[in-house]
Amino acid sequence: MELSDLKSKAIRMYDEFIQHADSRTDDWMLMSSPLPQTIIIAVYIYFVTSLGPRLMENRKAFDLKGVLVVYNFSVVALSLYMCYEYVNSGWGTGYTFRCDPVDYSDSPQALRMAATCWLYYFSKFIEMLDTVFFVLRKKNSQVTFLHVFHHSIMPFNWWFGVRFAAGGQGTFHAMLNCIVHVIMYTYYGLSALGPAYQKFLWWKKYLTTIQLIQFVIVTTHIFQYFFMKDCPYQFPIFVYIIGLYGLVFLFLFLNFWYHAYTKGKRLPKVLQNQRWAHHSNGVINGNTNSMQHDKDD
Repeated sequence: MELSDLKSKAIRMYDEFIQHADSRTDDWMLMSSPLPQTIIIAVYIYFVTSLGPRLMENRKAFDLKGVLVVYNFSVVALSLYMCYEYVNSGWGTGYTFRCDPVDYSDSPQALRMAATCWLYYFSKFIEMLDTVFFVLRKKNSQVTFLHVFHHSIMPFNWWFGVRFAAGGQGTFHAMLNCIVHVIMYTYYGLSALGPAYQKFLWWKKYLTTIQLIQFVIVTTHIFQYFFMKDCPYQFPIFVYIIGLYGLVFLFLFLNFWYHAYTKGKRLPKVLQNQRWAHHSNGVINGNTNSMQHDKDD
């Protein structure tokens, strides 16, 4: 088959695929096709894994304490707002937490849910700054595979979520993730305020636990689909994607927990003295992005 024939076939397949998209999102920012976001994600990966570290190699690390305080508490505010919108557009106003199909109507509530899904999707690009700040601060050890993979796969997957299924049971994990981010970025914001606030950060050890519980709840919720008869959720493929995502990250974070905290490789400074003073061999934890955001340093 000639190259032109392959190109024509690919175009036809894409046209058939996009016909099933939600027409309400046709003109929304970044929604025209997956190409713009793919370029952004590719540039992000290239910068944080190659270009950025090379540019910073012979430069002094940037002092971003003020920027980090503003950034982290801004993400807290945004996450709180998205929680509020998710609750008021479905999860607190009629969703059953079992079989919840997508409402594709133009009703105010359905459009509010779709808009909240887009905002959640866009927030994933904002959170890419986490890694950029690591690079600028020369914290290259924090730019792990798990960190970069997480920040790359989330916006990529969520483009399809917003474009095809902006609502329904596939959004539960997003609302839960917003709740977790309120807690997580509050910790980062307080940590960025400086050593004087370290004594107030003893609760870091509970953050990884919260993250792990999050993945258990997400997979339990989405896998209900397989035990329900005649659930009219329109895109079952997202059930598999969300379930797989939950299981993969549950495994990855359990693995991180074991290596970083059970073995004591990354303890928060506020807890280090306690560990050594009491000869504790318990698990002292970080959180989802602790593996990525060691802002105690």
